[in-house]
Amino acid sequence: MQSINDQELITRYLNGDQKAFETLLHRYKDKIYTSIYLFVKDTELAEDIFQEVFIKIVDTLRKDKYNNEGKFLQWAMRIAYNMCVDHFRKSKRISKVSSTETFDIFNVIECKDDHKERAMIKSQMHERMRYLIDQLPDEQREVVILRHYADMSFKEIAMMTNVSINTSLGRMRYALINLRKLIGEKEMAEI
Repeated sequence: MQSINDQELITRYLNGDQKAFETLLHRYKDKIYTSIYLFVKDTELAEDIFQEVFIKIVDTLRKDKYNNEGKFLQWAMRIAYNMCVDHFRKSKRISKVSSTETFDIFNVIECKDDHKERAMIKSQMHERMRYLIDQLPDEQREVVILRHYADMSFKEIAMMTNVSINTSLGRMRYALINLRKLIGEKEMAEI
């Protein structure tokens, strides 16, 4: 079932094949959960929103309201993003990206290289990048997360965040400038 495309899995699910939906869920659960967690920074809340996202997906599919554009992941990510935004609107909290003791995004990402030294260096680099991303303004951090962790295009990010493509591109540009500046400051502090 892993080689079957998303639309075929959806069709099979709607025809009663529960395994097809399980395959679809397994295919994207890590990316969707990780993006939710990066926005809410709370394991239990991320799990709750993740479940709500898939309840909404199932409900939409069953009501035959899914518009097949061949982009199931982007559609699911939009639902997840909107639910995170709704949560923050309700609670008036500001999200911040970082790992906690109970969850680390880089534990979700597979590392096929078993070489211990490289794995340790990679882990240290990821930790530094997480720290640097935490220092970015909210709008810039949001674009970095959606672009690099959720694999979304700038057009999709613009539509999801209700800004123009140029604004999304600008936010990424400033995020990169700020990251370079932060890296430079960190290097100067270590000298």
